[in-house]
Amino acid sequence: MIKITDDAAQALLDLIASKGSGEGLRLSVEKGGCAGLQYIMDIDVQGEGQNVIEHLGAKVFIDQDSANFLAGCTLDYEDGLAGAGFRIRNPRAARSCGCGTSFEETATAKS
Repeated sequence: MIKITDDAAQALLDLIASKGSGEGLRLSVEKGGCAGLQYIMDIDVQGEGQNVIEHLGAKVFIDQDSANFLAGCTLDYEDGLAGAGFRIRNPRAARSCGCGTSFEETATAKS
């Protein structure tokens, strides 16, 4: 499914602790954004039928419709000059927008 880096797991645990609610990160893919598809991330509880990926106690929930788009991806967390936040490393993306929240699939990923 997806890989969660140690940095992303720790950032997610810290975020949930500071919010005081939620069990993990709900990660999904929807049509939209400047590249055609966009990543949606919310702190949430596990929903029915969602896959759960867990690393170092941090949980990520992925619905069935988004699973194919996220196969082989890595969830990372970066804190740099360009800003801090979760980043999706998607080897199946033909291109991504500048902010990194939307992408276009490669032709082979679509088939």
